[in-house]
Amino acid sequence: MGIFNSINISATALTAEKTRIDIISKNMANVNTTRSTGGMPYRRQMAVFKENKSTMFAEYLNKYTNQPNGNGVKISKIVEDTTPFKLVYEPGHPDADENGYVEMPNVDIVKEMVDMISAQRAYDANITAMNASKAMLTKALEIGRR
Repeated sequence: MGIFNSINISATALTAEKTRIDIISKNMANVNTTRSTGGMPYRRQMAVFKENKSTMFAEYLNKYTNQPNGNGVKISKIVEDTTPFKLVYEPGHPDADENGYVEMPNVDIVKEMVDMISAQRAYDANITAMNASKAMLTKALEIGRR
């Protein structure tokens, strides 16, 4: 494991969490979008995280040196939530069906806010880890000056 690996791992987590926050913001912005591309209501999106694997050689080397391997996290894909749309009775709405019901996006603001707080906490935790690594590197450099 290199001297900057912990900072690089935290940096990948910061990037992934920022993307997650962007997706959550997009979901909240489209909570009332009844027509998106294809004429259907907006469908909630979610980020799928995946471990950022080391190279094959690094994994082979780490197996025999008992060093931790891995290079952080990345977003492997963004998927759409398949839960059904909400039906709301609004007979005057332009997108209402013959019975007066409108299909609304499957976005739940409370769930999005919980996800936003979770992403923010993970982001803050990774900044703290990065600052701790930076402080340790600074102390190590100070030892070398004496």
